[in-house]
Amino acid sequence: MSEKKKYSAPPMQGLEARIGYTFADKRLLRNALCHSSYSNERRSENLSSNERLEFLGDSVLSIITSEYLYISFPESSEGELSNMRREVVDSASLTDFARQIELGKYMLFGIGEEKNGGRERPSNLEDAFEALAAAMYLDGGFECVKRFFLPLVKSRVESIFSKHRLSDPKSLLQEIVQQNGETLQYEKVGESGPDHDKRFACVVKLNSNVIGRGYGKRIQEAEVNAARDALKLFGEQVTA
Repeated sequence: MSEKKKYSAPPMQGLEARIGYTFADKRLLRNALCHSSYSNERRSENLSSNERLEFLGDSVLSIITSEYLYISFPESSEGELSNMRREVVDSASLTDFARQIELGKYMLFGIGEEKNGGRERPSNLEDAFEALAAAMYLDGGFECVKRFFLPLVKSRVESIFSKHRLSDPKSLLQEIVQQNGETLQYEKVGESGPDHDKRFACVVKLNSNVIGRGYGKRIQEAEVNAARDALKLFGEQVTA
């Protein structure tokens, strides 16, 4: 029986086309794609693993993300910006970015890592994506990485913002009415039940007009439900 054919990564030009950047120093790109298992098995090639590039790439991606968030959200606090940045460049996001450009199929692995599914391992994809960013930075400067990475950041931020706003009816309602320079007011209009099992009723008003009603075991819960009720007037359905 013939031995299974060893995997051969496709030409690196395919990856360059996907990221919209052509390397002047191809060895930098090859270095970014080199897993430690490959460098350990192919010592004669004198190619180091991508671990040092990964270290640098983490900082490059963080700076690009931080700059974008700082400019785009001037009213957000340092803590809010930090939390958002953490979501944009967390392991899951970087792994997803790597998969979008099919980075795994261009990577160089040793035989063992190849057999054990290294091309789909999230940690390998995340590390290689950071290493790729560092290689681009060293080869072409900060702006070339920014041109490649910023669209991914924007898309991820939009996704995060959408997720958060849909799970927070009060914030979404506030965002909608602020577009017209109007103000909201929440009022408790009733409560019932014994002390250990209270039920509160709240309304939300827009320019003194009631636009939503809500009930809950806590006032905050009743206000959220009132906002959810009011959002129906604006064609928004919030179920989270």
